[in-house]
Amino acid sequence: TSSACRKYPVHYKIALIINYLGHCISVGALVVAFILFLCLRSIRCLRNIIHWNLITTFILRNVMWFLLQLIDHNIHESNEPWCRLITTIYNYFVVTNFFWMFVEGCYLHTAIVMTYSTDKLRKWVFLFIGWCIPCPIIVAWAIGKLYNENEQCWFGKEPGKYIDYIYQGPVILVLLINFVFLFNIVRILMTKLRASTTSETIQYRKAVKATLVLLPLLGITYMLFFVNPGEDDISQIVFIYFNSFLQSFQGFFVSVFYCFLNGEVRSAARKRWHRWQDNHALRVRVARAMSIPTSPTRISFHSIKQTTAL
Repeated sequence: TSSACRKYPVHYKIALIINYLGHCISVGALVVAFILFLCLRSIRCLRNIIHWNLITTFILRNVMWFLLQLIDHNIHESNEPWCRLITTIYNYFVVTNFFWMFVEGCYLHTAIVMTYSTDKLRKWVFLFIGWCIPCPIIVAWAIGKLYNENEQCWFGKEPGKYIDYIYQGPVILVLLINFVFLFNIVRILMTKLRASTTSETIQYRKAVKATLVLLPLLGITYMLFFVNPGEDDISQIVFIYFNSFLQSFQGFFVSVFYCFLNGEVRSAARKRWHRWQDNHALRVRVARAMSIPTSPTRISFHSIKQTTAL
């Protein structure tokens, strides 16, 4: 990409602006989504806890992306240990991203295809898959980098070097498994659940629609890393813009589909808002009643009552 950067400096500058803008919008949307899931306890079922964890990985990944942008070219060249650590943490969150997307697929596949009661599913199993399995993968990658490609803060790879496949391989694998899951889920939805109108089935349908949109999106953006856009100018420039847009707005799309368009979240947020409005109106009425001056007749009557009571 460095030769392409020299060849299209203006396009790269615009792409960098798109990248920053997209990451800022994504972080904003993701933080709002995170707070909604945190505050709305009434909707804290396993499905929404999975959404919440996926959103968390995107926040952490985007924050690490901003940290990576602060690293100076000279630091890259000097290959500082803290700089390598930032790259490692960033890659860990990239992998957790895809593993939580895999957990989304797992949950839906278990509930819809295997028709296994979701009450029996254990939260810790999903937490283990999403947060723990990426750890040894990234540790193995870091050891590989340390002994074979210990340069440039471990960011970017030389042509013909395959160390990055230590973590990219498992990501591609879970993406492929997820596509198989989705194919099965859609097949079942088309046949068995089409006629069903229970609220749970409707929620599943919405979750499947969200996954159907997001999984190809995440898959496409990830696979773009492996694509060579060709030598001609048009394909290079299209690739630069397409890649920077999809990479940076991923978090925004995830928060929209799994939180802002989530029926449960919206109705719970609406209830919370109405409750707050009612409480606020009540407080205003009480404050207004307290501030009305009491008439003299009322005072005298009140004192007469007190004296008679004595």
